[in-house]
Amino acid sequence: MKRRLTIYFLLAQGLFMNSLVAQELSAADIIKKADDKFNGEKSGYSVMSMKIIRPEWQRTIEFKSWTLGKDYAMTLITAPPKEAGQSFLKRVSEMWSWNPSISRLIKLPPSMMSQGWMGSDYTNDDILRESSVVTDYLHEIAGEEMIDGRLCYKINMTARENASIVWGRQIRWIDKKEFLVLRVELYDEDGSLVRTETGSDIKIMDGRSITSRIELVPAEEPENRTLLEIREIKFNIPVEESYFSQQNMKRVR
Repeated sequence: MKRRLTIYFLLAQGLFMNSLVAQELSAADIIKKADDKFNGEKSGYSVMSMKIIRPEWQRTIEFKSWTLGKDYAMTLITAPPKEAGQSFLKRVSEMWSWNPSISRLIKLPPSMMSQGWMGSDYTNDDILRESSVVTDYLHEIAGEEMIDGRLCYKINMTARENASIVWGRQIRWIDKKEFLVLRVELYDEDGSLVRTETGSDIKIMDGRSITSRIELVPAEEPENRTLLEIREIKFNIPVEESYFSQQNMKRVR
């Protein structure tokens, strides 16, 4: 009986400690955990398809992406044939695009970061990750809410002064158990809602639970939407800074 009580006590103590650790997470900790889980702590590779939906037409773009930390990113379009071979590069604060059909390398100015990428509701900033949800914002836990049956942290994010960002404010709902981003509201610098993102279709990929389907809906044009499907993802891949070069933009496959 005494041994059984000891086991119960140890189990209860363990649950209490886990609960205490969870309570001690700051809003910034939660955002970083969610960001690292989706993008990899050090590096990442993904294969995705993006369906752009408009009332009059639809089209799908397929692409691959490689990242190394927050400073290096490369994206290669693989379909449709008309756009295949186009690539985009970020090296620290410089961003470039390569179009093989006209053999032209273009440097992207910061002013283009808010523009739609390939005609979608994503921005160039979303794809090249110029801004950081971890370092460019002040974070605050605003409470807890249920999203699709999952209890989530509700995190308010306000852009830091002088940060180079597209969004002045964000609200993120992050699953408390697995740190999945299930909903995001993005606001401009005037505080107006610009678009909403929802994550769904949770799958195990490369040993992690992730939302493999993300839907973007612009606030002013709710009949428009962009659907992102993650087909393959790998975390913490072996990749060097030298991989992210202008020369590699032209030959990456």
